Amino acid sequence: MGKTAILFTGQGAQSPGMGKDVAEVSPAAAAIFERANAIVGYDLAKLCFEGPAETLAQTDIQQPAIFTCSAAIWAALQQSAELGEEIMAMAGLSLGEYTALYAAGSIDFDYALKLVKRRGELMQEASSAVPSGMVSALGLDADQVEAICREASHAGLIGAANFNCPGQIVLSGEKAACEAVLPLIEKAGGRAVPLKVAGAFHSPLMQPAADALTAILEQTPIHPPRVPVMANVNADHHKDPATTRKWLSEQLTHPVRWQDCIEKLMSEGIERFIEIGPGRILTGLVKKISRRTEVENISTAADLAARSAR
Repeated sequence: MGKTAILFTGQGAQSPGMGKDVAEVSPAAAAIFERANAIVGYDLAKLCFEGPAETLAQTDIQQPAIFTCSAAIWAALQQSAELGEEIMAMAGLSLGEYTALYAAGSIDFDYALKLVKRRGELMQEASSAVPSGMVSALGLDADQVEAICREASHAGLIGAANFNCPGQIVLSGEKAACEAVLPLIEKAGGRAVPLKVAGAFHSPLMQPAADALTAILEQTPIHPPRVPVMANVNADHHKDPATTRKWLSEQLTHPVRWQDCIEKLMSEGIERFIEIGPGRILTGLVKKISRRTEVENISTAADLAARSAR
């Protein structure tokens, strides 16, 4: 079996009911949700299991919810089934980078969840301060997107925020600029999809959140990861606590280079990916980056049972 990397889900993958079936069959997963409830101070498990969807979609709720759900699925997988292969690397999309660092032993669960909870609150606050948003540009390359951002900059700050896969680049910026890019994307032959998010994530508009998060990271115990973890901002491996703190802070204001991360992992010999967490977003992105690469998704109790039955 080829070399394997674990991928952890980011924002946007949430849905009411996530993790419920896993917690029902796995004591390890149920314990994660119970522990999370005590840390955040409210019934996070109930929100994951029952919603409502509009509450679960809030940035300050969504981030700890997805982190906890992914951690619970990871715990259930380790309890219920042998992976059967050596894990050579880990990565996570935006929020998922924290889950990867937790799973790799770099940040303890309690500290990671507290970080994620505060990160979501800070991003929500920064979003409320300036009307802003994000737009997915489909079918265009990086040069085309850069030109569009330059043309729309008269309306306000805007730039690339996520390089997800070929033909999918997400733009982030002030509300007027996000509106200005819509016809420009269509004119260039692409398709514009405004995203339902609180604000301009992974852009300079998140600087207040990054500044506050930096101070929190300085007080957070961080260890070198036991398994190599890829950083979103530069597709490089986390090396030591100082660089991890720096890169996690920069992640809020710099683009997520997800395509680069996956291609770097493949260049290092990774032949197979396993996505852990709610939804199948990363599975789809990997397939668009490399159709030949094997990707397995584990997000439900049925997925766990299928793996255990092998």
